[in-house]
Amino acid sequence: MKKMYIYEGPMCCSTGVCGPSPDEELMRVSTMVFKLTTSGASIERYNLTNNTKEFVDNKTVNKLLDEKGEDVLPVVIVDDEVVMTGKYPSNEEFYEMLFLSDEAKEDTNNDDGSCCSGGGCCC
Repeated sequence: MKKMYIYEGPMCCSTGVCGPSPDEELMRVSTMVFKLTTSGASIERYNLTNNTKEFVDNKTVNKLLDEKGEDVLPVVIVDDEVVMTGKYPSNEEFYEMLFLSDEAKEDTNNDDGSCCSGGGCCC
């Protein structure tokens, strides 16, 4: 199985889904990552505020930030290859990038829970 890493801009917490009016895109991504990892996908998220070491240690991300600034974030890497910058993958792109089976798609699409349900709170 493929391994995905998402390097994100600075956020108040590990997912950015906090406070009285969280960003809808971050909510979608957090929910998708939660559902996919619960179904067995390998996805790691790092944000600039809480995971500075990962940004420093990854020479590719470090170089992209030096050349293009924070506008390059989020950076999505699959198996050591940068596959997307400046935006999050759509739900379909998550499946495609991770080469998930149709069965995995059905499992994650049929689950109506969110990243914050069932004790898996985001913050």
